[in-house]
Amino acid sequence: MLKTIEGIYQNGQIELTELPQNVSEQTQVLVTFLEPGKINPAKLRQLIEQLETIAGIQQGFDELNAGKSRPIGNFIEEMQNKYDISS
Repeated sequence: MLKTIEGIYQNGQIELTELPQNVSEQTQVLVTFLEPGKINPAKLRQLIEQLETIAGIQQGFDELNAGKSRPIGNFIEEMQNKYDISS
């Protein structure tokens, strides 16, 4: 599972902007420090969405490798809802 959450590092602590869902008590994390003011918040949100898309693709491969599949119509509907695109 890959989940990206914004946060702020201050006084030796990392404060998350939201609490992660479905994460066990001892979950390995990677922390990346960004230069203050160097990243546009809109671009940061776009990067987070791209990382979540990569995680979704990996999950799809994992499901295929496990012999699980679902109708293509469900996938198309999910993508249309997620990215607000119309067919």
